[in-house]
Amino acid sequence: MPPPVASLFCAVLIAGLFWLDRDRKARTSIALWLPAIWVGLACSRGLSLWLQIDSAESAEQIMEGNPVDRLVFTGLLAVALIVLASRRQRVVAILRVNAPVLLFFAYCVISLLWSDYPEVAFKRWIKALGDLAMVLIVLTDYDPSAAFKRLLARTSYILIPVSILLIKYYPELGMLYDPWTGKAQYVGVTTHKTNLGEICLCFGVVALWRFLTAWKDHELSGRTRQLVAQGAILAMAAWLFSHANSMTSLNCFLMAVIVLVGSSFWKAIRRPAVLQLVIAAMLAVSISVLFLGIGEAALAMMGKDPTLTDRTQVWGIVRSLDHNPLVGTGFESFWLGPRLEKLWSVYWWHPNQAHNGYLEIFLNLGWVGVALLGFVLVRGYQAVIAAYRRNLPMANLRVALFVVGIVYNFTEAAFFRMLSPAWIFFLFAIVTCPALTRTEVVPIAPSLSDRSQPLDHELVASTWTEELV
Repeated sequence: MPPPVASLFCAVLIAGLFWLDRDRKARTSIALWLPAIWVGLACSRGLSLWLQIDSAESAEQIMEGNPVDRLVFTGLLAVALIVLASRRQRVVAILRVNAPVLLFFAYCVISLLWSDYPEVAFKRWIKALGDLAMVLIVLTDYDPSAAFKRLLARTSYILIPVSILLIKYYPELGMLYDPWTGKAQYVGVTTHKTNLGEICLCFGVVALWRFLTAWKDHELSGRTRQLVAQGAILAMAAWLFSHANSMTSLNCFLMAVIVLVGSSFWKAIRRPAVLQLVIAAMLAVSISVLFLGIGEAALAMMGKDPTLTDRTQVWGIVRSLDHNPLVGTGFESFWLGPRLEKLWSVYWWHPNQAHNGYLEIFLNLGWVGVALLGFVLVRGYQAVIAAYRRNLPMANLRVALFVVGIVYNFTEAAFFRMLSPAWIFFLFAIVTCPALTRTEVVPIAPSLSDRSQPLDHELVASTWTEELV
C-alpha cells in the first residue's frame, strides 16, 4: 500500500474510532483540550522533534533544553493555571485530601536550594508541576469520569494508529537503528522503543478496562460500538507490543490484565482481601526475579540477562558517584554536568536515568525523598483500596494503574518524572477526588442547539468563562 493511501486509511480509522466512541450525553469543558495536548506531547515527542527543528545530542544541549518546547509547555501550563484558578474551590478540596503529593512537590522545589543547577532544575520542576495541573483539570471537570475517558480518546485514538502508520510506511520517522548492531528499533510516535512500550502499556490498560466495563454492562448505551473501539485499540497495542520489545511494559500490562479481569469476573478476587494477596504475590515474584536472583530462567525467557541489559551495572556506578545520601543532589539534578558526561563516556547508549524509580528518587532527593515517596505510595495504596472496597467507579482501574506504577519503576524511572506517561497515569490512580457538593459544582453548559436540557442561569456566566478559557 502506498504511504499516501495508508495515511488516508489511518485518518479514516481514527475518525471511525471517534465515531464509535461518541457519547452525546457526556458534557466536558473545552479546557480538556489542554491536558489532551499535554498528554499527547508527553506520550510522543516534543513539537521541536515533530518539526525537526532540533534534538538534544549533547550534555550541554540537555541542560539548555529546547526553546520551542519550553514555550509550548509554558503556554499550556499558564492557561491551565488560569483554568484551575477559576475552579479554585474544587482544586483546594482535592489538594487538601492529597497532602502527601503536595508535600513531595514542595520538597522538590526546596531541594533546588542545594542543586548545582538550580535554574535547570526549576524548569524541570515547572514541567512536573504541569503534569499535576493537567490531572487536576480532568478531576475538576463536571464529570471527571467522562473527562478522563474523553482525554484518553483524544490521545490514544491518534497516537496508537499513527505509531503503526509511521512504523510500516514512514520508517524514517517510526524506526531507529542501533548504532552498534544496526538492528531496527520500532519507536512509532515516540523517540525510543521503551517509550513506545510505555504508551502501549498506559493506553492498553485503559482500553482493556473500558472493554471489560462495556462487556459486563449489557444495558450500556452504544455497547457494541464501545467493544469495537476498545477492541481495536487493544489489537493495535498488541501489535505494537510485539514490535517494541519492551518487556517491562509488557509484563506490567499482563499484571494489569490479572487485576482487571480478575476483579471483573472472578468472584474470589473481587473480594478486597484476596485482591490484595494477589497484588502482594505479583510484587513478591517481580522483586525475587529482578533483585534476588531467583528465577533467572524467567529472565532468559523474557530475553533478559542477569544484568537486566546493563541496568545493574548502571545502578552500581551511579551509587558511587558524588551525591548527598540524605537530601540528594536536588530535583532532577543528578543527570547533569560532570556526572552525566562520565556516564556517557562509559556507556555508548547515553543513559539519562537510573532505570529504577526508587534509586532515581534517592539520587536526586536522598533518603528524605525516599521517605516522602514511601508516604505517597502508602497513602495512594490506601486510597485505591478504599475506593475498591466501596465499589466506586474506576476503582479497579485505579488499582491496576497503581500496581503498574509500582512495578514499572523497578526497571524504569517514572516517579515524579516530568512528562512521563507512566507517572501521569499513576497520578490519576492515587489522587483522591472528594465527592462533589452542590455548592462546588460548576456544570458544563449544554450545547445551545440542545434545548431539551434547562440551563441554570445563575451559573451560566461562570460556565461560559470556563469554556472560553
